[in-house]
Amino acid sequence: MANDLTGRWAALSFLEKMLDEHLPLDQAFEQTCHHYGDKLSGQDRGFVRHLGTTCMRRLGQMDAMINHCTPNKLTSKQTTIRNILRLGITQLLYMAVPAHAAVNSAVKMTDKQKNTSDRHTKGMVNAILRRIDREHEKFSTKFSPNLNIPKWLKASWANRYGAEAVDKIALSLLDEPPLDFTLKPQLDGAVWAEKLGGTILPNGSIRVEKAGLVQNLPGYDDGIWWIQDVAASLPATLLGAKEGDFVLDLCAAPGGKAAQSAAKGCVVTAVDQSKRRLRRLQENMDRLKLSCDVVTSDAGNYKPEKEFPYILLDAPCSSTGTMRRHPDVSRSRGPGDITALAEIQTRLLDAAVDMMPVGGVLLYCVCSLQAEEGPDQIKALLNRNAAVKRKGINVAELPGFENSVLQDGDVQTLPHNYSGGMDGFFMSRLTKTAD
Repeated sequence: MANDLTGRWAALSFLEKMLDEHLPLDQAFEQTCHHYGDKLSGQDRGFVRHLGTTCMRRLGQMDAMINHCTPNKLTSKQTTIRNILRLGITQLLYMAVPAHAAVNSAVKMTDKQKNTSDRHTKGMVNAILRRIDREHEKFSTKFSPNLNIPKWLKASWANRYGAEAVDKIALSLLDEPPLDFTLKPQLDGAVWAEKLGGTILPNGSIRVEKAGLVQNLPGYDDGIWWIQDVAASLPATLLGAKEGDFVLDLCAAPGGKAAQSAAKGCVVTAVDQSKRRLRRLQENMDRLKLSCDVVTSDAGNYKPEKEFPYILLDAPCSSTGTMRRHPDVSRSRGPGDITALAEIQTRLLDAAVDMMPVGGVLLYCVCSLQAEEGPDQIKALLNRNAAVKRKGINVAELPGFENSVLQDGDVQTLPHNYSGGMDGFFMSRLTKTAD
């Protein structure tokens, strides 16, 4: 792999799909692999994904290094050259790739550019990468991980969590996260932790550091478990529904939370407007040998035919809490997206409240670190609807994650809250006292 240009061309395509076309990481990778087909082996695909994803995690640091080494900055039209340099630096500093392979492949790729002026930069590309290789220790430590977070995000997080927390979040986003598995509730966690080669987390999830292909793991075909970040598993637990209870899961796909409720014996109706994502939900439920009613509908327009005492709304959001797994989010989102998404969340919250019976429970959650999508939404809802009250979450309900429970009874997990990391999720549990 180290001397093969095909994998690096594929990594360049993967990176460009995320940065230029703003495709989500998984979709960009899928399209890249489809384009290259049999030219990429399984090992090659692993290399491409690791290279492109690591580059996205370190993008701000890469650009600072490139600017540090080039008195005459690269122009906005030289994006391909910048991307080739980014991939070269990633291999030199953060992957076990021999320096000669990383440098020579970048020079060859530069030399094959159609644009003559780009081809003429191959001497510069060579010089920059060889300098970084020579000064490996300096470049590995000089540039802060904070550089990887866009300024607007950094400012919003500092305002809400403080500068020290921003530093910790930035560090937590650098490494490939482990995989967390949710087991069906009747199974023995210790037994399955041993089978999967993982450790049990305080909530019963199993964490596996290097899982490999999940389809090859014990229990996959038997529907024993599903992959779900530990933070994403908390809302369905905090909802509090028990066997036989009717649960309405709004914006339900791909179905991890619906699976949790169904596995407990709840009668689940899963609503989502995306037919494609609902097909995936149904496939997941079929593998897990679980059942639920599946409804294709905008959650805000859905009219339940029966009363649901338990409603879970996992609203569409910026996903800034998932950047450990999806580093592309930091480049594909902007302040305007937060405003637009907050309007959608407000509409869906109001619709969910209308569906909630008196005495019912609504669990609102978003995988976001943004105040506008979390606490600001709940504050505004409580101000405009006197019938809605918090049904506060207390620390005893989240053993091991007590530092995520806020004073007002809401929950905000942060990527650095737990050893090994977790997604950033906001959760608020609500009830209705009168129509």
